[in-house]
Amino acid sequence: MVNEHYDAAVIGMGPGGEVAASRLLAAGKRVAVVERELIGGECGYWACIPSKTLLRPLEAAAGAAGAAGLDGPQPDWAGMRAYRDTMIRHLDDSAQVEGYRSQGAAVFTGTARLAGRDPWTVAVDEHRLTADHVVVATGSSASRPPIAGLEEVEVWTNRQATTVEEIPGRAVVVGGSAVGVELGQFLARMGCSVTLLQRGPGLMSREEPRVGELAAEALRGDGVDVRTGVVPHRAYRRGGDSVVVLEDGSEAVGDVVLLATGRTPRLEDLGLDRVGVEAGPAGLRVDERCRAAPGLWAIGDVTGVALFTHVAKYQGGVVAANILGGDRTAAYTGVPRVVFADPEIAAVGLTAAQARDRGFDPVSAEVDLTEGLARPWTFATSPRGRAGVVADRASRRLLGAWAVAPLAGEWIHTAALAVREGIGIDRLRDGIFQFPTYSEGYVLAVEALDM
Repeated sequence: MVNEHYDAAVIGMGPGGEVAASRLLAAGKRVAVVERELIGGECGYWACIPSKTLLRPLEAAAGAAGAAGLDGPQPDWAGMRAYRDTMIRHLDDSAQVEGYRSQGAAVFTGTARLAGRDPWTVAVDEHRLTADHVVVATGSSASRPPIAGLEEVEVWTNRQATTVEEIPGRAVVVGGSAVGVELGQFLARMGCSVTLLQRGPGLMSREEPRVGELAAEALRGDGVDVRTGVVPHRAYRRGGDSVVVLEDGSEAVGDVVLLATGRTPRLEDLGLDRVGVEAGPAGLRVDERCRAAPGLWAIGDVTGVALFTHVAKYQGGVVAANILGGDRTAAYTGVPRVVFADPEIAAVGLTAAQARDRGFDPVSAEVDLTEGLARPWTFATSPRGRAGVVADRASRRLLGAWAVAPLAGEWIHTAALAVREGIGIDRLRDGIFQFPTYSEGYVLAVEALDM
C-alpha cells in the first residue's frame, strides 16, 4: 500500500535522526520516521548512555578513595545495573514512539529501503512512503575482525558488554580504541581479569602516541594485561574457555571475547543501487551540506565522516536547516574526541604527525598538570594529569590539543573552540582562566611551546 506523501522521511532515529525529525516537526513539516530497532538508537541503549552510566560509579569510588578524609566505597553491582536499566529505558521505546506521534509524526517500525526517486519512495515492510526529502541516519554496527573461528567462542560486542547482567570472570578485549579502553577498564574494576589485545604499537592509535602510552598506564594500574603490537590469528573453544591465538603462537584466554575493533556504516538493505546512489566502504558520500543526492540527505555514522554522537546531532541540525530552505554547510574542524575512562582522555584537532602531513610546521609541548596547577592537588591527594598542545610555527595558531586528566572531557572544549576559530597562541597566553581549574593547564602548555 502507498501511504500519504510527506515533506520528509527520516530513516533511523538515533540522536542524529531525532534532531533532524524534531526540528522539522517543530517547523510544521509533515514527517515520517522509520526505526528498525529502538528510537534513541545505538547511543541511547547500547553505547554512550549505558557505558557512561556504568563507568561513573567506578570513577566516583576511585575519586573518593583519592580524596582527603574519605574511604573508597565499594561498587554495588545490583544498584549500578538497576540504574543502567533505568537509563536505557529497559530497552523500551514506547514512550518515545508516543512522543513523536503526539508531535504529529508518522512512526513506522521496520527495515526501510529506498524503492524509487522522483518522488523519493521508501518501502517499510508492506508500507510505501513518498517524500520530498529522505534523511538516512541508519548509524553503524560493530565491526567483526577477520579472526578465524570466532563463531566457536563466546563473542561480545559493545551491546552485550553494556547490557551485561553478570560480570564474567575473564575477558579478552580485541581492540585498543575508545570502546576497548572504556569497557576494558569497566570490566577490570568490576573484578574481571582482562587481557586487551591491540594490533598497533600503542592504544588510541589515532591520537598522539603519548596519549596511548598514558591510557595503557592507566589500564595496567587497574590490572589489565595490555598487549600491543599483537595480531589475533584465530579463536577456538577449549572446554569452557574462549581462546584467542596470536600470530606469535601465544594465547589469550577468557570466558568471553569482546570485539572493540571499530564500527561499520550500516548501509545494507537500503537499496541505494536501485536509486542510483553510490556508497563506498567508508559510508554514504555526502557534500558539505550533508546531501547525497537532490532530496536525499545522510547524517551520523552512516556517512563515515566522524563516528560520534555529537557529530550526528550537529549534522542533523545542518540537514534540517537546509530542508527548511537554508544554506548551511558542515565544518568538522575542532570536533572533540573523549574517552570516558579514569582519568578521562580528551583530544581535539590534529596530532603533530597529521599537522606535518598537511604541510604545517608543527611544534608541540606536553606538561605535567600536577607540577604547575593547584587544582589537581585540591582534587586528589595523589593527583595525576598531563596535557599537550600542537601549534603551527608560521601562523602561531593552535592546531590540536589533548589531555589525560580528571574531567578532561569538560575542559577540552576551550581548546576545541580555539582550534575551530583559529585562535592564536598569543591570545591563549593572554587569556584569564579561573583559579583553581584544570583549564589553566592550557596556559601552562602554550607557554611551554618553543616558538
